[in-house]
Amino acid sequence: MTVTGIITALIVGLIIGALGRLVVPGKQNIPIWLTMVIGVVAALLGTVIARAVGLADTDGLDWTELLFQVVLAAIGVALVAGIGGRRGYSRR
Repeated sequence: MTVTGIITALIVGLIIGALGRLVVPGKQNIPIWLTMVIGVVAALLGTVIARAVGLADTDGLDWTELLFQVVLAAIGVALVAGIGGRRGYSRR
């Protein structure tokens, strides 16, 4: 993987993670780096799922692939925020 590919993956991960945070109601007390990690993982898993179902190769923007990615990011953010909230995680 090239440096450009890594930077692109981080930017896409940040965007997907941020969209996942926007979908989850309430305030999530998780750091931005964790949001990025969740976004990168959600982007990869969403692409794998969309390709497995046969929905990733369309003309133009793959809206279903993006939907899979954002939903997975929202689930990841909700899980991490819920686990962190029970453990008393906060950035003080």
